[in-house]
Parts: sequence; C-alpha cells; structure tokens
Amino acid sequence: GVDLQVCSSKNPTCCTKKMEERYQTAARQDIQQVIQATSATLKFLISRNAAAFQETFEMLIKLAENYTNTLFCNAYRNMAVEAATHIQELFTDVGLFIFGTDVSTEEFVNRFFDTLFPIAYSHMIKPGLTDVSLEYAECLRMATRDIRPFGSVPKVIARQLGRSLLPSRTFLQALNLGIEVINTTDHLHFSKDCSRALLRMQYCPHCQGLTLSKPCMGYCLNVVRGCLANLAEVDLHWRGYVQSLEELSSAMHGTYDLEHVLLNFHSLVNDALIQAQINGPELSEQVNKICGPPVRKPQQSTGCSFDQNKDNQGLKMFSRDSEETLANRRKAFIGHLRLYRAFYGGLADQLCANELAAADGLPCWNGEDVVRSYTHRVVGSGIKAQSGNPEVKVKGTDPVINQIIDKLKHVIKV
Repeated sequence: GVDLQVCSSKNPTCCTKKMEERYQTAARQDIQQVIQATSATLKFLISRNAAAFQETFEMLIKLAENYTNTLFCNAYRNMAVEAATHIQELFTDVGLFIFGTDVSTEEFVNRFFDTLFPIAYSHMIKPGLTDVSLEYAECLRMATRDIRPFGSVPKVIARQLGRSLLPSRTFLQALNLGIEVINTTDHLHFSKDCSRALLRMQYCPHCQGLTLSKPCMGYCLNVVRGCLANLAEVDLHWRGYVQSLEELSSAMHGTYDLEHVLLNFHSLVNDALIQAQINGPELSEQVNKICGPPVRKPQQSTGCSFDQNKDNQGLKMFSRDSEETLANRRKAFIGHLRLYRAFYGGLADQLCANELAAADGLPCWNGEDVVRSYTHRVVGSGIKAQSGNPEVKVKGTDPVINQIIDKLKHVIKV
C-alpha cells in the first residue's frame, strides 16, 4: 500500500493503487446517486405538474372549440360548416402559442374575424345570397378591418387572449426550465480535488478495515460543501424562480384567467355576430361601395357536420362548475414547491445529515483516524466561503451551472 495517492496512512492498509482508483469512481457515483435521490421528489413534483397543466390547457382549448362549434350549430346553423375550418384554425393557433410557438394573438384573432365576415355577410346580413363567388368573398375579407362589422369585439378578444395566454405559456416554459435545472444539477461534474476528498471521506477508512465508521459531521460538511459549492450558487436564483412562479400563478387569476377567457370565447363571438346583424343595412352600403354588388355562384346546401354528443362526451368532466380547477391545482402546486425554496442552499447539509455523516456523539472518521470529534473549522456554503476549506480546494465557477443560473435569471425577468 506504499503507492497510495489519497489513502496513505501510518496504520497498516489493505488497499492497492488499483483499489483506490475504483473507490474514487465509487465515491463519485455514490454522491451523485445521493443527490439524485434527494432531488427526485422535487423533480417529480415539477414534471408531473408540467404534464398535468399541459393536458389541462389542451382540454380547455378543445372545449372552447367545441363550445364555439356548438354555438354555430345551434344559433347560426347555415354558417356552421363554413365556419368550422376557421374555428379550428384559430384554436390551433391558440395551442401553438401556449406551447411556445411565436404566433401573434392579435394576428390570428383578426384573421379569424376576417374569414368570418364573408360567411356572416352572405348568410346573415344578405340572407338571400347564400353563396358568393370566391373573388367576392375575398373582397369582403380584405374589407373587414376597414368596415369593422364586429365592432370592438375582435379587439376585446385579442386583448383577453393575449393577456391570458402569455402567463400560461410562461408558466409552462418555467416548469420545463425547472426540470432542466434539476437534470443539470443531478449530473454535476466533480473536480479532481473533490473526487479525492470524497474518496478520503467515504472509502479510505475501508483500507484500514474500518468499514463501519462514518465521517464526522463537520468533516462531511466541509467536503460536501466544497464539492457542491457551485450548486449553492444556484440557491439565490432558485429562490427567485420559485417566487416568480408564485407571481405568475397569481397573475393568471381574474378576468384574464385562461379558463374564463377560453370558455367565454363563444359568447363574445355571438356578440360580434349580433352586432353585425344589427348594423346589417349600413354594412351592406359600405360593402357595395367597396366590393360592388355580390357575384353569386351555384348554391350548395349546408348543414351542421359537428357532432356535439360525440365531441362533448370526453369533456363532460370539465363542466363550467370546475372553473376553479386550474386555479386550485396551481395553488396546490405552488404550495408544495415553496417547501423546496431553499433546496440548493441546504443540499450539502441535507446530504450529510440524512445520508453520509455519523450521528452526533458517536466516534467518527476525520479523514485520517476515528476520533471523538472533528477539530477543524467548518466553512459555510457557496464558492466564496470555500477559500478556507481545509478539505477541498475549490477553483472558480462551473460553466454548466453558470448557464443554468443565466436561464433562471431570464425566466425571472419575464
């Protein structure tokens, strides 16, 4: 045992250099497993909720689309088939926006009403027309924003959707970032110096046949705080992240609550159509000025292809009474997440107390011998505190951790 790098000792040893190398790998894997086991509940909390919120959003979008189709089937039956495609396009855009694609809410709301006007004009304002030619319909579509047949409704809808979709989108993105942070810190890179310190703490006693002795608490704290110094730097930003999720969650309430806005969409569309109907005579005049008299094409009969019963069955559980579900689920999630606010700041201490160190008052390993207690000074957490660490030399910051900190700062600004 003469050529041992780390576990050399004045006492007799049963280790070889090869064993020492194996132990070093084992010590690194051990701590990684302990970190992963400790973060597992937090990771599960976030990933389970990310999936649940995503599913709820998808469900709400589908339900809002069904409500809107039902409105047309019940109140504007002759327009239902033509409107269905445009309704579907609108809600596809809503979904794309929530799940992170850059589409403009104002743009897709206006597009919906632009395409709705020719249908409303030929079926409702000039009911004798039924089918106008494609060119004429295109002229009507182009004229929509000048004529403003639906009054301020498109603007109201665009504002409501914009304000309710953005926090939901940011919320989902933030949850996914949380998972990314934990995945990154679960696979922390340990420096050579840290690996040696872990080896000395965990396995060097084995070389002297002391397989049952555990490290002293102070000794364990020095080693693990040294090895996890970079993780402790995440602490401040993780706290900020939890706080900003809380703020985001409360921004999702009230008039701009996603559930309220989506499930109320069809009634605003109804308001828009009623307004166009009331202003029918003036609209006809304006249309004649811009597009001339209507050009017809042969009539096709239209019915209602939307099967309300089939589509609404899966959504029964999501009735209007459950309008609080989303808010309650968010509240419960934030309540649980708050318990993990100080997760990164207290990680080293948690590992030593729960997993690695000897219980108070028991003889313990101090890196060289089994002793009554550890006599060196115990350093604090974080990189700055490590300059006086007697067990581990900590050099600078970890670029991977810095990257994660940057991302956390960014989500907090949103």
